Amino acid sequence: MFLAAGLTFAALAMVQQSAGFWGARRQKQLEAHLIALVGLDATPCFTSDPHGQIGYRNAAAGARFGAAAGGTLISVLKDHFAAPSAVLYRLQTRASHSGSAREDVATRRGHLRLSVHRLTEARFLWRLEEFQDRSSSGRGAESLSLPMLTANKAGVVLFTNDSMRRLLGGRPKRLDRVFTSTNLHSGEEVEVSAATGPVRAILAEVEGLGERREIYLLPVARHANDESMSADFEHVPVALLKFEANGTLRQANKAARDLLHLEDAPAHMHDLFEGLGRPVSDWLSDVVQERIPGGAEVLCARQLGAEVFLQVTLRRIVDQGRPGVLAVLQDATALKTLEAQFVQSQKMQAIGQLAGGVAHDFNNLLTAISGHCDLLLLRHNSTDPAYADLIQIHQNANRAAALVGQLLAFSRKQTLKPERIELQDVLSDLAHLLNRLVGERVRLRLAHAPDLGAIRADKRQLEQVIMNLVVNARDAMPEGGTIRIETEALTLHEEMRRDRAVLPAGEYALIRVSDSGVGIPPERLQKIFEPFFTTKRAGEGTGLGLSTAYGIVKQSGGFIFVDSTEGEGSIFQLYFPIFHGASGDEPAMPQPKKLVLRQGEGVVLLVEDEAPVRAFASRALRMRGYTVLEAENAEEALKHLEDPRLEVDIFVTDVVMPGMDGPSWVREALKTRPNVKVIFVSGYAEEALSEGQARIPNSTFLPKPFSLSDLTATVQGQLH
Repeated sequence: MFLAAGLTFAALAMVQQSAGFWGARRQKQLEAHLIALVGLDATPCFTSDPHGQIGYRNAAAGARFGAAAGGTLISVLKDHFAAPSAVLYRLQTRASHSGSAREDVATRRGHLRLSVHRLTEARFLWRLEEFQDRSSSGRGAESLSLPMLTANKAGVVLFTNDSMRRLLGGRPKRLDRVFTSTNLHSGEEVEVSAATGPVRAILAEVEGLGERREIYLLPVARHANDESMSADFEHVPVALLKFEANGTLRQANKAARDLLHLEDAPAHMHDLFEGLGRPVSDWLSDVVQERIPGGAEVLCARQLGAEVFLQVTLRRIVDQGRPGVLAVLQDATALKTLEAQFVQSQKMQAIGQLAGGVAHDFNNLLTAISGHCDLLLLRHNSTDPAYADLIQIHQNANRAAALVGQLLAFSRKQTLKPERIELQDVLSDLAHLLNRLVGERVRLRLAHAPDLGAIRADKRQLEQVIMNLVVNARDAMPEGGTIRIETEALTLHEEMRRDRAVLPAGEYALIRVSDSGVGIPPERLQKIFEPFFTTKRAGEGTGLGLSTAYGIVKQSGGFIFVDSTEGEGSIFQLYFPIFHGASGDEPAMPQPKKLVLRQGEGVVLLVEDEAPVRAFASRALRMRGYTVLEAENAEEALKHLEDPRLEVDIFVTDVVMPGMDGPSWVREALKTRPNVKVIFVSGYAEEALSEGQARIPNSTFLPKPFSLSDLTATVQGQLH
């Protein structure tokens, strides 16, 4: 057994020795074939291993690059072209996969064609064919009077002739040391960093061999402008400007001079335009250097004022070899004004949505605050020390509710109770209160049109609008003056457009409130209806008066406009459509009944997602003797009603809740319980519910915030 193993190892050793012998023999045979094949080749040839170590070089390689043994290809070629390691690695990798590769590279003497073949897994054959370019390194280029250089695609200068060296004062290494800009175009004027200072020249570029660039510098020749072309530019009916690459105005035609009020003095682009958000000179430079393709921007014309806008379109041009920019101007003031109005409209809409959402959340909070305060007041009489504090909490909660009501008025989401009203009667009744408001130094004058028709609006809210306008007029006249309230019957035979609003043709009642006060500056005139915007000092106003008036008028179907001259006064105009219907044509408004609150009987299903509101309402109803079932959402309420033995007399439900809303679940529940009464409660306006509520019988609406007595009276009124 041991003898057999020994014989096996001996046999393996003999095989390995035999393989090494035959491998060395094949290597010698390969080298012999190489010597016979390329040894006398006039082109330099090398063999190398995968690491670039040279194994063999023929006589031509020794004569051209030196006959020293060893070394690497990188060390041999490092002085002949740029980045030899990257080129050799790229070629060797391609040859390893496909068997061979070839590439032309630029050298200082011309260009070099590198060819590589894979002989074995560990041996490569390299062949280096050199081509000298007579135009770049021969006597012709050296003797040229025109400055000339050769560079590769990376911007490395490979050759400069004598004229170029004299101009530059030496041999540059890169193109960025020769030209102030690396964005070079053949046929265009460039600036050369000469030894004596910047020099202008026309650049001519010829594509050379091996991706080389041959660049010549030609003298700048100034020719007189062609008269016909100059005349065409001057009289074209479009405003045109020509700018140098540095932003200096080169030429402006008549239309541009008239539009910009240009004088003969030279101008720069940044002297003419502004409003880009960055220097306009940077924009022009980007276009000249082709970093961007050009394009149009709306800019403000400096010499024409801040309210005049121009659309400026830039395009890169080359005029007599000089790169520059052509600017086309168009008046964009109307477009910019329309854009500003649209942005203002969007902002007002967003503020309205925000105000409505905030008001809804605040109404929930105020319902809980005032409701629990009512519960505490039931347990304290007027002699209790805490009674006065509770009254203060209750009063301030009511003040907060009034402020939230103003937010809802602005967002046009408050609950209005429109009715047919006569403006003369409303203003006459209001005159006494208004006289008290304006004080002694201000006179109030009322003038009514005799044939003024009736309008349909919420009387209380309309009075609030008039009071707000009169108070503002009073504050605008600190030294005293006269406030005039006039009415006028107006018929529009065609629609009227003003301040982004369109008044349809028809009959209107016009209320005009004017004063002789300080007036409103033009820049503030477009903002006066925004909430929290005020021209008064801190602490003198909330900025909600005019925004509330705006919301009430718009929600009533009317229009409000203002005209003002600084130092002379302001005029507010309110347009309301004439209401032709009779009193009986209006929806019947339920008259409030005096209910005597008593202990109630019945089952109330209370659905409210706000826990504090639900807790207060539940306690308030139980105190009046009602049985209360609570549900956090609509799904939970419907689950309660699945029990057929459960009898419910009235649903008290919030309108807006996560998941199914109030009207949706009530309609579902009424399919099996059609006789149950319904009370909807919400912090939003009733109009958001009106369409859904109209399809639900035996329902009424209770707005938030509501008090304990409001809730119990509404439930009692529905049940009895």
